[in-house]
Amino acid sequence: MAKAMTKSQIMAKLAETCELQKKKVVCLVEALVALAYKEAKNGFTIPGLGKLVLMNRKARMGRNPQTGEAIKIPAKKVLKFRIAKAAKDTVLGKK
Repeated sequence: MAKAMTKSQIMAKLAETCELQKKKVVCLVEALVALAYKEAKNGFTIPGLGKLVLMNRKARMGRNPQTGEAIKIPAKKVLKFRIAKAAKDTVLGKK
């Protein structure tokens, strides 16, 4: 399996593809990420890629794996990323 691209490789490839300076691409991506962090609580969608969604997990009972003792896991908020159908179909192929 091939290695994942590094941040600098991604920025260089985007700069080459869009025919922009690498500094401008880095600024654009950082601004997009900052906006996603800020708007995640309302839901943030990147068209064609997916969306960030804030979910509420209910409290539940679990087990301590070392002792087998039942423990209460408290309710909490979690952030999930849902992949867009177009991205799934492109990467995995249509069913």
